[in-house]
Amino acid sequence: MSVDTDSPERARPEPIQAVPVRHPGRWVAVAVIGVLVAMFVHLLVTNEAFNWSFMVDNMFRPPIMAGVRGSLALLVTSMLIGIVLGIVLAIMRLSGNPILRGVAWAYTWFFRAVPRLVLAILFGNLGLLWSRIEIGLPFDRQIGALFGVQDFEARLFGFSAMDLLTGFVAGMLALGLSEAAYMAEIVRAGIQSVDEGQTEAAQALGMTQGQILRRIVLPQAMRVIVPPTGNETIAMLKDTSLVAFVPVSTELFFQLRAVGSRTFQVFPMLVAATLWYLLLSSVLLVGQYYLERHFARGSGRAGQARARLRGMAVGGGGAAGGAGGV
Repeated sequence: MSVDTDSPERARPEPIQAVPVRHPGRWVAVAVIGVLVAMFVHLLVTNEAFNWSFMVDNMFRPPIMAGVRGSLALLVTSMLIGIVLGIVLAIMRLSGNPILRGVAWAYTWFFRAVPRLVLAILFGNLGLLWSRIEIGLPFDRQIGALFGVQDFEARLFGFSAMDLLTGFVAGMLALGLSEAAYMAEIVRAGIQSVDEGQTEAAQALGMTQGQILRRIVLPQAMRVIVPPTGNETIAMLKDTSLVAFVPVSTELFFQLRAVGSRTFQVFPMLVAATLWYLLLSSVLLVGQYYLERHFARGSGRAGQARARLRGMAVGGGGAAGGAGGV
């Protein structure tokens, strides 16, 4: 005997009424930012103090372009001094010799403590200490007087201080020696970020300390060194304006300020200096981006995934080769 049981039909669920989350604060922020941007554009367009025609007519003249080249030359030479000397100081800081560590620490302490403007003016006035800069035996005249020899001199060669310590050289030394103190700390942090096992493995292979540093440690440390070095390079570009107080005439800010003082249009030339430094800094930022991407290969998630895929491909190829051999 069969019993018919009527099963009720399953009710269909009602469609979901999805209501997007509302963010009224975002629209308020957009409105406020839009009003501020409109006010700023209105200021740029309507305020006659900018004097855009005068600014554009003067910011590309030959003296200004010579100042741009001078600032770039000062940037390149100062950063070269800072990077090379910074690497040496970083190695000294990590050395087992306490004298080298002490000298490197004293150097970084001094040049990180003194402002660069003070250093630039100080180096620009070093000619007050000597009329000539000579290389030879120290205390030669005193030693000669001790043995009864008058006017004894043991000097190899020398230069006139005014000819050697020009404004450009003084500014370059001030900026470069100051930058070396900061680069020493950056390089030291980068070297210490490398696993010690890398050094131990290289030593087990019989590599010398110089080879380990050049082939193993520094290439891996560059991923940590490059970003702050890029920041230091941009900061150095801005700090080249400090040598205008040495003074250095072949410098961008000096030339722009000279045009403003001569024509009594100081503010437009200050805006021109802002635009020039924005342009040059933007170019350096692009270079920093590609340099960081070059040294960061294989360090991120994408790089690790590619490394795993290469490992799987190598393993699969080896297995296939083995199967074919059998």
